[in-house]
Amino acid sequence: MPRMNIALQRAMTVADYLAWSETRGERARTELINGRIVAMTPERVEHVEVKLAAALALRIAIARAAVGCHALGDGITVRIDDHTAYEPDASVYCGERLPRGSLLLPSPIIVVEVLSPATAHTDTSAKLLGYFKLPSVRHYLVIDPDTRVVTHHRRAPEGVAVQNVTDGTLRLDPPGADLDVGDLFA
Repeated sequence: MPRMNIALQRAMTVADYLAWSETRGERARTELINGRIVAMTPERVEHVEVKLAAALALRIAIARAAVGCHALGDGITVRIDDHTAYEPDASVYCGERLPRGSLLLPSPIIVVEVLSPATAHTDTSAKLLGYFKLPSVRHYLVIDPDTRVVTHHRRAPEGVAVQNVTDGTLRLDPPGADLDVGDLFA
């Protein structure tokens, strides 16, 4: 019987992952899950449109509320633990602007994921649990572009409260902003 040499791979840390991502020439979308780099699938046009609409709607809601927060589109990394980091489709953080060159969003207050056939299970299970491990996260919005439903998970005294919304205004407090649900599907 031939001898097998199986090298044990060390789980990648978020710091390793961010350093690795900066050395890559091309920018294929990835996330770090349990210490392993996971490629993200290509996105349908409706997914991309809703991601953009979500970031813009959040930016408008923050500006209207005149709160010291900032909306981001996808591309920034959110560290969940030492070996897991997600890239939300949109996010909001409050306080001073992040320094130029930042790859990591340390304290998101709102995170948004847009469902796709490939991500629906992860977005509604592992990411839901992961994002709420972060004390800063107050709202997790899961947007379904096919049914035009927004599932709003919000941190509440008794745990996480959930509501499904199809129209009207969604109150995001903190930070004290009103999000027009229709703007997410514009």
